[in-house]
Amino acid sequence: MSSNHAAFNLIFRFVENYVSPVAGRISAQRHVMAIRDGFISAMPFMIVGSFLLVFAYPPFSPTTTWGFARAWLDAAKHFEGQILTPFDMTMGIMSIYICAAIAYNLGKHYVKSHGLDPFMCAMLSLMAFLLVAAPKTEGALPVDSLGGTGIFTAILVAVYCVEMMRFLKAHNIGIKLPDQVPPMIKNSFDLLIPVLVVVLTLYPLSLFIQSQFDMLIPQAIMSLFKPLVSAADSLPAILLAVLIGHLLWFAGIHGAAIVSGMLQMFWLTNLGMNQSALAQGAPLPHIFMEAFWTFFIVVGGSGATMGLVICYLRSKSAHLRSIGRLSIVPTCFNINEPVIFGTPIVMNPVFFIPFLLAPMVNAVLAWGAMKMDLIGRVISVVPWTAPAPIGAAWALGWDFRAAILVVLLAVVSAIIYFPFFKVYEKQLLEQEAQEAQKASGEASQQAAA
Repeated sequence: MSSNHAAFNLIFRFVENYVSPVAGRISAQRHVMAIRDGFISAMPFMIVGSFLLVFAYPPFSPTTTWGFARAWLDAAKHFEGQILTPFDMTMGIMSIYICAAIAYNLGKHYVKSHGLDPFMCAMLSLMAFLLVAAPKTEGALPVDSLGGTGIFTAILVAVYCVEMMRFLKAHNIGIKLPDQVPPMIKNSFDLLIPVLVVVLTLYPLSLFIQSQFDMLIPQAIMSLFKPLVSAADSLPAILLAVLIGHLLWFAGIHGAAIVSGMLQMFWLTNLGMNQSALAQGAPLPHIFMEAFWTFFIVVGGSGATMGLVICYLRSKSAHLRSIGRLSIVPTCFNINEPVIFGTPIVMNPVFFIPFLLAPMVNAVLAWGAMKMDLIGRVISVVPWTAPAPIGAAWALGWDFRAAILVVLLAVVSAIIYFPFFKVYEKQLLEQEAQEAQKASGEASQQAAA
């Protein structure tokens, strides 16, 4: 037991001294925060757009003879253009929203220090992104690079434009107007030089890449990032992300927020590719997306604690039983702070192994099920608070095999947690017995007095 305790202390000291400080600095870095907040700001458009995609491509075989399914398939085919128009204006051009949102949130960090206007930052970044991602062709703006393909370009353009505006402000490069000029007019003139700089820097670069490689900048950037995107979709990468996120959680840092913030760009790129493949009738290429993390890996919340809450409901310990009753409803909506801090799990050596092991086992099982085509793959953005079985089915285009898998994963998590739960329950029962005996003794003394 002492050797296990020593090993836990060694791991905890490593996380506390090396992993947590680095993760804390990364999560507080202004560019990382702006990218994370930008993705969050654009999320409503993606959720609504993804929801409509399911209506355009019903979850039925094209050869089905079931009346309801046949009617839905025929209606979806007939009205495909009308159904997909809202999708095209949301998910189809999501990089536009992401670029403007990131620039706006990054600009807010420079309001006090450099006097930047976040709205003007967003406007400039939007113009710059359209300049390099959608140059006018045959009288129309192409949209091929405005969806998932353009996400990395949107991030780079947003950061470049805001940092360039900050540099110009810091060195007093711009058009000077009297203080009597209204602020909106002054802000508009302040944007003249940044617009000129963007046109003189990014546009020649775009023309050069088009002439030399016959690509737009987003396509060139995607070709550079392609190996990284593929690697991020592999099982080792998924397990590494799960391990880092839960090590941070165990040390008291919201690891899921840090890891998901860094992976969001890969998740949305993968989602865009899956949606494009769905529209073309091709096999869906990617597995690792936000819905895969939320509804399959961390069933019930970080640590896949839904299984643990189920164990708590029948616990002999009054404390654990009360935590289970308080946590059962929130955990159905993937909110597990009551069980994490009420148990507590954070920095509790008894739950260190299952807290890491349960989500990693879930990741392997779910990844294997998708890889072997036992269930479908993610095609939709779903609110993370959706109940896990429903959210999983929704994310996969109402593939109810996914809901069955989620229930099985919750059972697997409960099995993993069970022996550790019994150890902790035994400790609490001994403490509760001692407290009850002590309270009984004090009551006897008061009665005798």
